[in-house]
Amino acid sequence: MRNRLRELRQDFGMTQQQLADALKVTRQTIISIELGKYDPSLTLAFVIARHFAVRIEDVFSPDS
Repeated sequence: MRNRLRELRQDFGMTQQQLADALKVTRQTIISIELGKYDPSLTLAFVIARHFAVRIEDVFSPDS
């Protein structure tokens, strides 16, 4: 799965730790998602999208 988490986070001027705190996850979770090493649960994907006020599809897309 591809994602734009790093891009969105940087656009909002947030550090990985700030985003992790806002989402109530660890910084390692943010790092792993950004690197594509971890696919978040559907619940976490919704929380991420809601945090940035975008659709899930604007953050995550399947690998083609």
